Amino acid sequence: MKSVIQKFDLTGRVAIVTGGPGLLGKEFCRTLAEAGASVVVADINADGVNSTTSNLINSGYHCLGVATDVTQPESVNNLVDETLATFGRLDVLVNSAALDPKFDPQALAEMSRHGVLSGAFEDFPLDSWKAALDVNLTGIFLCCQAAVKPMLTQGRKGSIINICSTYGLVAPDQRIYQRAGQQTAYKPVYYSVTKAGVLGLTRYLSAYYAGSEIRVNALTPGGIYNNHDDEFLNAYSARTIMGRMARKDEMNAAMLFLASEASSYMTGSNLVVDGGWTAW
Repeated sequence: MKSVIQKFDLTGRVAIVTGGPGLLGKEFCRTLAEAGASVVVADINADGVNSTTSNLINSGYHCLGVATDVTQPESVNNLVDETLATFGRLDVLVNSAALDPKFDPQALAEMSRHGVLSGAFEDFPLDSWKAALDVNLTGIFLCCQAAVKPMLTQGRKGSIINICSTYGLVAPDQRIYQRAGQQTAYKPVYYSVTKAGVLGLTRYLSAYYAGSEIRVNALTPGGIYNNHDDEFLNAYSARTIMGRMARKDEMNAAMLFLASEASSYMTGSNLVVDGGWTAW
């Protein structure tokens, strides 16, 4: 029988992380690599993929970067094909790619320049709604569909981790996005709806693969601090039991737990790491 520490070891395993160059994606890629896995960095941002991959390779890890559009079946199938051609197997899929309207200073400035700061439901663009469904739900559907095929052929084993959000569990508190004297801003409708859908897909797939060792779970992070201004930071922090936002490295252990044998008796579940946001 393996020790507790040995159960977290991913030596010889291969993991794909979509959204790999993202704020959490980079953390997930490095964590999986540190645990011994060969890591495939995937994202539509080719420059981000190359940068993240190079950093991991320069640190001595086994890594492959594949520019991938998760909304396109051909692109997703190519991602899995390149993974198998390079590493010969696929054991872990982390679905971290998503359209997520941020409220850190850089993102706010970018949204303001494009006139999309509001996010008000009454006038929310249909094109934006459809684009978010394509990435946040269809993208995960396609990645899961492609990833389970090699998992089935290599002994019906594997771990799929879908990244959700507290806003898939509870509605956004829109008050924390307001600024006196500024254009009213909202967390848009698509984010809550698609993240709730992620949980539904997670539970469906876990039940569909009953009797196998293909496990499908969700990880729900709380808000991650990314140089937010003090007004937002204080408003958000006041809503959490722990009184602060999460650090970007505070989801890593939870993700590794779900990816590894440490969670071997866990499927169809949602691991919430939100500082107590949804507890009251």
